[in-house]
Amino acid sequence: MSRWDDVEAFVAVVEEGGFSAGARALGTSPSFASRAIQRLERRLALQLLHRTTRQLRLTDSGRRYFEECRSLVTALDAAERSVQAMEAAPRGLIRMSCATYFGEHYLAPAVNDFMLQYPEISVELELTNRVVDLVQEGFDLAVRLGSLKDSSLVARRLAPRRLHVCASPGYLARHGHPASPEALARHQCLVGSTDYWTFSINGRREDRRVRGRLRCNNGLALLDAALKGLGIAQLPAHYVAGPLARGELVEVLPDYRFTDAGVYAVYPWSRYPAPKVRAMVDFLLAHFQTPASAERAGSDASAASADAGR
Repeated sequence: MSRWDDVEAFVAVVEEGGFSAGARALGTSPSFASRAIQRLERRLALQLLHRTTRQLRLTDSGRRYFEECRSLVTALDAAERSVQAMEAAPRGLIRMSCATYFGEHYLAPAVNDFMLQYPEISVELELTNRVVDLVQEGFDLAVRLGSLKDSSLVARRLAPRRLHVCASPGYLARHGHPASPEALARHQCLVGSTDYWTFSINGRREDRRVRGRLRCNNGLALLDAALKGLGIAQLPAHYVAGPLARGELVEVLPDYRFTDAGVYAVYPWSRYPAPKVRAMVDFLLAHFQTPASAERAGSDASAASADAGR
């Protein structure tokens, strides 16, 4: 039996004026309340109550102890009500993390719209190209790009993620079209933040290591290099749709395009997820699954990976 149970029983008995009434207030038995107070008196080596067949009366020590304990019980009740009220509706601070490029161009505007809808929620959005440890660093939520590693985090897919392998007509005229991912070993690949590209081969995801004279963790820089004929780049549709339409770039290896990755909201598992987190995830899910947002975010998510790393 915890010390707190004994204190709570003592306060209830005094406030209700008897063991039976105090026990009813606690939802327990009079004998439980009586034993609880006896334990208190033994531990304190003090008599707290004068007991008669008709009434209870506090001793001087009991009165002082009661006043102190009643303030503790009142504070605990207030704390529980405060937490329950917070959990009953979305409010409070959400700490979020996202890759820089995607955060700047797509997540931040969505978060700002969310805050207009939920005025009792504050957001601390950290845009960083490192993968934060949500639990150790105290983050409520992260938006991550690409294929997720197995973990204890809950993941909700917000949008697709598509990559295209492209090169300029001039480069292809000089060096030829690669017929397969393996043929990239004979080409200058414009390498992003990782030294492998992802393909769909026989219906399965496969990564192929690539190399070249240029490595850069910025998607716009890789696009410029591809346009100038320095090599082949794997970039998202957001970057290359215009150049492809104008004939400035040519897609190669379209039959190997990988489309099964995505943009995900991830957060630590909890039996009772906070309403603020549920509200944010549901809002982002609805936002990015509108046709226009899904297409733009799905394309740009890949750019974020090329831009800054997973």
